[in-house]
Amino acid sequence: MVSKPWRIIPRPLLETILNNHAQHHRVQQPLILHGPRGVGKTTLIIDRLLNDWNKGPHVTGYVDFAESVKDHHPKHGNSFPWGSWSTCNPPVVADCATQLESCLESMAQKAIQLGSISSTQIFSIVSKWHLPDTALRRIIVQNSAGVASKSKNAVSEKVFGSVLWDRAVFALSARSNAREMDKLLNLGEKGKRKLSVDETSYYREALVALRLAKEVIRAMQSSRGNAIAQLNRTGGFSRSLANSCTDWPCLLLELLSQAAEIDYFQPKLVINNIEVLKNALLNDDKMVSGSMYHDSLIWRIIALGANEKCLPVMLVTSDSYYSYRAFMDFGFPDIFISRETFGWTPMEAELHMIADYFSQSEWKVIVEVLGPSPRHLFELYALKQSSYYQK
Repeated sequence: MVSKPWRIIPRPLLETILNNHAQHHRVQQPLILHGPRGVGKTTLIIDRLLNDWNKGPHVTGYVDFAESVKDHHPKHGNSFPWGSWSTCNPPVVADCATQLESCLESMAQKAIQLGSISSTQIFSIVSKWHLPDTALRRIIVQNSAGVASKSKNAVSEKVFGSVLWDRAVFALSARSNAREMDKLLNLGEKGKRKLSVDETSYYREALVALRLAKEVIRAMQSSRGNAIAQLNRTGGFSRSLANSCTDWPCLLLELLSQAAEIDYFQPKLVINNIEVLKNALLNDDKMVSGSMYHDSLIWRIIALGANEKCLPVMLVTSDSYYSYRAFMDFGFPDIFISRETFGWTPMEAELHMIADYFSQSEWKVIVEVLGPSPRHLFELYALKQSSYYQK
């Protein structure tokens, strides 16, 4: 039998369901795609859908929390574990949080490139959920040190929050690298878009404002450091402290959701192996536990969708918790849009595998021992093509 390259078999019905959800610029509920391990959920997202979800006005962030499990992830040259991710060494919560934040920040930068996010919008969302005046005054002082034109009125108690914000943006701009910002915004260089001075200033201001918002959130989170450390020592629960750790990614989600516009900027977020976050470990006292961070993140995504509508968020998982228990923990049966896939039946797998990849006699043994799991079939076929295979 001639060796043939492995091909990705389309799943028309499931692809249509996910595409229909992704085409909305804002939705009311997150979608959970769940099913047994090895049935092709990750392959479906990465190889069949993700490219199309990054064309035209569509911008899709993809976060795989299992990438932090270096011993069992293809990104690091290893294969997926045959068992559950829970059997592997769990990653650190801070690494998972950084991974999510980096993805959302890059999406926000793309929105700024399109002019969909402004400094005013960022301040509006920050001040909606927080009282940033104290943090802004501190940032102004820190970034004005040594500047000849520094004014004592910059930190006056009588200055309004919006004025403080503008002064903080100005102070931070003075310390920012213009070339670095232009590179992020795709400005100025040969072959790239050219804008007027006012337009360039607008984009730069929005980018600096995004950095300022992150500094404000980090400053407010650090002020709760002792409380978080005490919480971790006692093993207690605090929604406010958990929310303080998810403030930055959730602020970015709200910012991106507000910026979403049909046929111009349609962001969406895919989080793969969400259960890995739930089991992540603590390595310092600056972050809450993995389960608390996980619950806070999902609660706030649900709240954003229910109250104001959120960009499409898709959670991909093989953990049965999300099949039968999560909806009870988070409120009611319809809190999520739930889509389950079980992969191929033996007859469907036989239709795709016989003649191209396995003989009839081989298939009878394979389906009896391994079943029709696409991942197991792929790995077995790869083994068959290797030098380790002996007839």
